[in-house]
Amino acid sequence: MNDDLTGKVAVVTGAAQGIGNAIAHGLAQKGARIVVADLQRPDEAAAEIPDGVGIQVDCADEDAVERMAEEVVDRCGGIDILINNAGLYASLAMRPFTEIPLEEWRKVMDVNVASMFLASRAAVPRMRERGGGKIVNVSSGTVFRGVPFLLHYVASKGAIVAMTRALAKELGKDGIHVNCVAPGFTMSEGVQEHQEVVQALRDVSIAARTIQRDQLPEDVVGAVVFLCTPAADFITGQTMVIDGGQYFH
Repeated sequence: MNDDLTGKVAVVTGAAQGIGNAIAHGLAQKGARIVVADLQRPDEAAAEIPDGVGIQVDCADEDAVERMAEEVVDRCGGIDILINNAGLYASLAMRPFTEIPLEEWRKVMDVNVASMFLASRAAVPRMRERGGGKIVNVSSGTVFRGVPFLLHYVASKGAIVAMTRALAKELGKDGIHVNCVAPGFTMSEGVQEHQEVVQALRDVSIAARTIQRDQLPEDVVGAVVFLCTPAADFITGQTMVIDGGQYFH
């Protein structure tokens, strides 16, 4: 199975910590040159990856994302892989949908959905120049389980699944594959910084899984790396649920 990514340039948004950081390291191990695109500590995270590049960017800012794509091309020569991982989750308060402020709803949609639209829009012309590419969007298992009290988050992650399917249809002729992964409740750094979230969701998540243990960022890496390799060249428009068997998709 061909899983070599040597010579490929991979942009990973939200890669300074958590799932994004684990994915960045996983892709680097297969030979890809990694661009850590994050609002916080991108250079610090990139320094931990051989030949890594850090670019500070607000992925929900249209101009900033376009500048980021231009800088990637200038510094690395092009874009072959885009991992749309940046998003809001652990900092959101769980509450009835009637209590979610419209401003917070719009912020979640901007960071979780518009950012992926903007990054894809910026990356695709560069992928076309290189004869194709791979886009992997990070959604959430909450979409398939109907988790309550986080309506804006769940709605945003459902939009990502729909966007993946539509974008895959549109870009197939260009040799650009678009797929999605949907992790379950993951004990990432960001989640562990919010112990109220851990206390509310950790035990119930483990109990619902077929594989009854904590899900770690590293558990998501294998599927994402696979989808970026030539081994997945006939797979597009798909969503892989990675949650230890909590939901069978």
